[in-house]
Amino acid sequence: MPRGAFIALVIVAGLVILVVVGKTLFKRVEQNLEGLKDLSIATPPLSSIEDGTYEGSYATFPVKAKVAATVKEGTIANIQLLEHRSGQGQPAEAILATVLTGQKLDVDTISGATYSSIIILKAIEDALRKAQ
Repeated sequence: MPRGAFIALVIVAGLVILVVVGKTLFKRVEQNLEGLKDLSIATPPLSSIEDGTYEGSYATFPVKAKVAATVKEGTIANIQLLEHRSGQGQPAEAILATVLTGQKLDVDTISGATYSSIIILKAIEDALRKAQ
Protein backbone atom coordinates (compact mmCIF):
# COMPACT_ATOMS: atom_id res chain seq x y z
CA MET A 1 0.00 0.00 0.00
CA PRO A 2 1.43 3.40 -0.92
CA ARG A 3 2.40 5.59 1.98
CA GLY A 4 -0.10 8.35 1.03
CA ALA A 5 -3.00 5.89 0.97
CA PHE A 6 -1.98 4.53 4.37
CA ILE A 7 -1.90 8.04 5.87
CA ALA A 8 -5.32 8.82 4.38
CA LEU A 9 -6.70 5.58 5.81
CA VAL A 10 -5.35 6.41 9.28
CA ILE A 11 -6.87 9.90 9.11
CA VAL A 12 -10.27 8.57 8.02
CA ALA A 13 -10.21 5.91 10.76
CA GLY A 14 -9.33 8.58 13.33
CA LEU A 15 -12.22 10.77 12.18
CA VAL A 16 -14.65 7.85 12.37
CA ILE A 17 -13.51 7.11 15.92
CA LEU A 18 -13.92 10.78 16.88
CA VAL A 19 -17.47 10.86 15.47
CA VAL A 20 -18.47 7.68 17.31
CA VAL A 21 -16.99 8.88 20.61
CA GLY A 22 -18.58 12.31 20.15
CA LYS A 23 -22.03 10.84 19.52
CA THR A 24 -21.70 8.57 22.56
CA LEU A 25 -20.65 11.47 24.77
CA PHE A 26 -23.44 13.68 23.47
CA LYS A 27 -26.02 10.96 24.13
CA ARG A 28 -24.77 10.54 27.70
CA VAL A 29 -24.93 14.29 28.35
CA GLU A 30 -28.45 14.36 26.95
CA GLN A 31 -29.51 11.47 29.22
CA ASN A 32 -27.95 13.17 32.27
CA LEU A 33 -29.82 16.38 31.59
CA GLU A 34 -33.13 14.70 30.79
CA GLY A 35 -32.88 12.83 34.11
CA LEU A 36 -32.97 16.17 35.92
CA LYS A 37 -36.64 16.59 35.05
CA ASP A 38 -37.51 13.62 37.28
CA LEU A 39 -35.76 14.99 40.37
CA SER A 40 -37.87 16.17 43.25
CA ILE A 41 -36.93 19.43 44.90
CA ALA A 42 -38.24 20.16 48.38
CA THR A 43 -37.82 23.08 50.72
CA PRO A 44 -36.61 21.90 54.12
CA PRO A 45 -38.55 23.42 57.04
CA LEU A 46 -36.85 26.79 57.38
CA SER A 47 -38.05 27.26 60.96
CA SER A 48 -35.85 24.35 62.06
CA ILE A 49 -32.67 25.83 60.58
CA GLU A 50 -30.37 27.87 62.78
CA ASP A 51 -29.29 31.28 61.56
CA GLY A 52 -26.16 31.08 59.44
CA THR A 53 -24.74 30.73 55.97
CA TYR A 54 -24.55 27.27 54.47
CA GLU A 55 -22.88 26.07 51.29
CA GLY A 56 -24.35 23.52 48.94
CA SER A 57 -23.64 22.21 45.48
CA TYR A 58 -25.06 20.00 42.79
CA ALA A 59 -23.69 18.81 39.46
CA THR A 60 -24.71 16.71 36.53
CA PHE A 61 -22.25 16.80 33.66
CA PRO A 62 -21.94 19.35 32.10
CA VAL A 63 -23.81 21.69 34.51
CA LYS A 64 -22.62 22.55 38.04
CA ALA A 65 -23.67 25.03 40.69
CA LYS A 66 -22.38 25.97 44.12
CA VAL A 67 -24.28 28.34 46.40
CA ALA A 68 -24.15 29.94 49.82
CA ALA A 69 -27.59 30.26 51.39
CA THR A 70 -28.07 32.51 54.40
CA VAL A 71 -30.91 31.71 56.79
CA LYS A 72 -32.03 34.31 59.28
CA GLU A 73 -35.00 34.05 61.65
CA GLY A 74 -36.58 31.18 59.74
CA THR A 75 -36.29 32.77 56.30
CA ILE A 76 -33.90 32.57 53.41
CA ALA A 77 -32.23 35.95 53.76
CA ASN A 78 -29.77 35.67 50.89
CA ILE A 79 -28.47 33.27 48.27
CA GLN A 80 -25.10 33.81 46.68
CA LEU A 81 -24.13 31.91 43.57
CA LEU A 82 -20.50 30.91 44.13
CA GLU A 83 -20.07 28.89 40.96
CA HIS A 84 -22.21 28.14 37.94
CA ARG A 85 -20.90 26.20 34.97
CA SER A 86 -23.82 26.29 32.65
CA GLY A 87 -23.03 26.47 28.97
CA GLN A 88 -25.98 28.50 27.74
CA GLY A 89 -27.93 28.37 31.02
CA GLN A 90 -26.76 31.68 32.49
CA PRO A 91 -30.33 33.11 32.48
CA ALA A 92 -31.15 30.50 35.16
CA GLU A 93 -29.30 32.64 37.68
CA ALA A 94 -32.46 34.77 37.89
CA ILE A 95 -34.07 31.92 39.82
CA LEU A 96 -32.26 33.10 42.96
CA ALA A 97 -34.56 36.13 43.18
CA THR A 98 -37.62 33.93 42.66
CA VAL A 99 -36.58 31.65 45.53
CA LEU A 100 -35.92 34.61 47.82
CA THR A 101 -39.28 36.19 47.01
CA GLY A 102 -41.24 32.95 47.39
CA GLN A 103 -39.19 31.56 50.29
CA LYS A 104 -39.46 28.12 48.70
CA LEU A 105 -37.69 25.92 46.19
CA ASP A 106 -40.87 24.77 44.46
CA VAL A 107 -40.75 27.50 41.81
CA ASP A 108 -41.00 27.53 38.04
CA THR A 109 -37.73 27.06 36.19
CA ILE A 110 -36.41 29.75 33.89
CA SER A 111 -37.58 29.15 30.32
CA GLY A 112 -34.68 28.25 28.06
CA ALA A 113 -32.48 27.43 31.07
CA THR A 114 -34.43 24.57 32.63
CA TYR A 115 -31.49 22.31 33.40
CA SER A 116 -29.38 25.04 34.97
CA SER A 117 -32.42 26.17 36.98
CA ILE A 118 -32.86 22.68 38.40
CA ILE A 119 -29.15 22.38 39.21
CA ILE A 120 -29.21 25.72 41.07
CA LEU A 121 -32.35 24.71 42.99
CA LYS A 122 -30.76 21.38 43.96
CA ALA A 123 -27.64 23.24 45.16
CA ILE A 124 -29.82 25.47 47.36
CA GLU A 125 -31.66 22.41 48.65
CA ASP A 126 -28.29 20.80 49.45
CA ALA A 127 -27.20 23.88 51.42
CA LEU A 128 -30.44 23.99 53.42
CA ARG A 129 -30.36 20.24 54.13
CA LYS A 130 -26.79 20.55 55.44
CA ALA A 131 -28.08 23.23 57.80
CA GLN A 132 -30.59 20.89 59.45
